[in-house]
Amino acid sequence: TIMSNTRRARLERRIAGSTNRWRFPKQPFTGDLLSLSQMFKALSIDFEEALRNPDRLHISQIQKFFCENFKNKDIQSAEADVILECLGFKWELHQPQLFQSETLAKLYLKALTQGTTYPLRELEELLRAQSPKKTKEKSPAKRMIISLKINDPLVTKVAFATALKNLYVSEVEINLEDVLGVLASAHILQFSGLVQRCVDVMITRLMPSTIKNFYEAGCKYKEEQLTTACEKWLEMNLVPLVGMQIHLRKIPQDLLHKVLKSPRLFTFSEFRLLKTMLLWVFLQLNYKIQAIPTHETVMTFFKSFPENCCFLDRDIGQSLRPLFLCLRLHGITKGKDLEVLRYINFFPESWLNRVTANHYHALENGGDMDQLKDLNTQAVRFGLLFNQENTTYSKMIAVYGFFFKITGLKHDTTSYSFYMQRIKHTDLESPFVVYEHKPVSLRAARMVKYEIRAQALVDGKWQEFRTNQIMQKFGLTKPSCKSHILKIQTVGIPIYVSFAFIFPPS
Repeated sequence: TIMSNTRRARLERRIAGSTNRWRFPKQPFTGDLLSLSQMFKALSIDFEEALRNPDRLHISQIQKFFCENFKNKDIQSAEADVILECLGFKWELHQPQLFQSETLAKLYLKALTQGTTYPLRELEELLRAQSPKKTKEKSPAKRMIISLKINDPLVTKVAFATALKNLYVSEVEINLEDVLGVLASAHILQFSGLVQRCVDVMITRLMPSTIKNFYEAGCKYKEEQLTTACEKWLEMNLVPLVGMQIHLRKIPQDLLHKVLKSPRLFTFSEFRLLKTMLLWVFLQLNYKIQAIPTHETVMTFFKSFPENCCFLDRDIGQSLRPLFLCLRLHGITKGKDLEVLRYINFFPESWLNRVTANHYHALENGGDMDQLKDLNTQAVRFGLLFNQENTTYSKMIAVYGFFFKITGLKHDTTSYSFYMQRIKHTDLESPFVVYEHKPVSLRAARMVKYEIRAQALVDGKWQEFRTNQIMQKFGLTKPSCKSHILKIQTVGIPIYVSFAFIFPPS
């Protein structure tokens, strides 16, 4: 019965006027069918499509009409067509500019047709009055008062005024301190052009102090371009930049989780990433601290918990487990770093035993990492941050008795190359340090599966360069001791270079 009543109401028609033309009784089709058809033809609206989608009957086409005919036209009169009541102010607006906002256009058309028997006639008169071809016949349009209620706390009067100003001037400067409010205002106004401008500004102004608010705004307003940009920026800058500042505290856990899972994440080493994560946890639990503590302070804090239970097994640490499951603890191979893992009593004993067992197995089998298969999610990672002042930059790394030098070279202002090279232990600059703290493998050859990746930011977009995943037997003499060379051309600085590798079974 309910369905039949609904259907009957939807299909009901009545006779209109002396011509007996059929007419729909419900909005938005309050005009007779002939006048509807004629008006749609004048506006280049598909009649059948309009009947199927009445909610978008007027707005998009009238927006198009005003934008095309008045986009660059000066306002000839200071007399406003519309008074917008919002945020305790009255804002004077003009029709051609108002129709750039879908929200204001709907409010205006609703006010225009309210209380009239012939709303389509009012609409036709509006379009006829505003037609550029008939400026001589132009008659004063009806002055309307519309109201808009805003509950978004991000919208300030200054930000809303900036958004309205953008209806009139396309290149209004958007200040960094106002951009969140302007974005919120643009969303409420449904002003797509301004939304995109705000997103572009935010992407180019990502930094440790803005990343949190910009990411949350992207999530709130469903701006995928902005949230993706925040994720990519943090993938590069979590360890070398944000991890050195107090702003690390503000990074949301869900964003951190996405970044930790990304194969593009940059870090100098696995232990450096662990230190950054421990610092993040420390700052979450110590709200009053307003300066970055020393590494020793962080270690002492976690060591202060009772030894009968590790931190991640406590109630306070349970929710953080997904973050630390993303870390590649097997990539921490230095003896002193492994001692820190046990000292702080942060990880479950089973996790540490698994790491120790894997290291023991690898050392017993010439470095073979039997448990590691996927280069994207399991490889041991090392990184170089190549800055403007660098012309040659290299770093020595050691894993299971094998020594490699990872190197970056600058050839000219935009040309760079990156590679890794196996080094014989007797050729190291400070061999006595190696002998004292690290094992040494005497194997003449070591099979390595590796990938070299370089990323740089240019005009708000990330350029990515990478080798394929390469399987190579590294010897101790040229040419077998040197990896494939990644050659790139970029104007971006700094360049984030990642070396990821696995020692597959021999």
